[in-house]
Amino acid sequence: MSGTEAGHDPRLRMWGPVCQAVALLLGPYAEVVLHDPETDRVLEIWNPMTTRRPGDPSLLGELDALAPSAQDVYGPYEKMLVDGRRLSSVSAVLRDTQDRPSAVLCINLDRTPLEQAAAVLSAFGAPVVQRPEPLFEEDWSERIQHVIGSYVRETGRPVERMTRQDRLVVLGRLDEARVFAVRRAAPVVAGALRVSRSTVYGLLAELRAPSAKD
Repeated sequence: MSGTEAGHDPRLRMWGPVCQAVALLLGPYAEVVLHDPETDRVLEIWNPMTTRRPGDPSLLGELDALAPSAQDVYGPYEKMLVDGRRLSSVSAVLRDTQDRPSAVLCINLDRTPLEQAAAVLSAFGAPVVQRPEPLFEEDWSERIQHVIGSYVRETGRPVERMTRQDRLVVLGRLDEARVFAVRRAAPVVAGALRVSRSTVYGLLAELRAPSAKD
């Protein structure tokens, strides 16, 4: 089917405005393609990312091979362009009033801008060098926050959901960091872990018992 003939296709009159609206909303990062499943040809294409044009082969394969119980919307799935760009794609089978496949709508979204934005945000959000410890050597409250916060990120468990074993591990790390060499540290640790001071002292005694025996 030529582009001129496709322009008079009733499916284009029906679905063309929808395709154009999606292309305008997501353009220039989305390619929208309407396929003819009967002739396996491209009916129309908006924001083409390749050299495909209306009338070119669609190479869709046989729709009869799809499971009858499957939904008519597929994706998002990944596609790759020859220049290395990755696309997130969805395909939808559009049916006529007799429930027969009338057209196939494909939307291909270029993920490059999203990946670039994610890389920029990651660069801003993540330190690339270790913090200068001499600057924090005397700030024992900072050490408490750092040790506990690191453990929360490592395990994915917030302070209020920590088990007894979690608290033992955290207190062990705080002890190694010589936090408890500061007289006022235990109440601060108890507040940060949301437990009583007696709980902190009891767990500390349990941690240090083997060392005392040795």
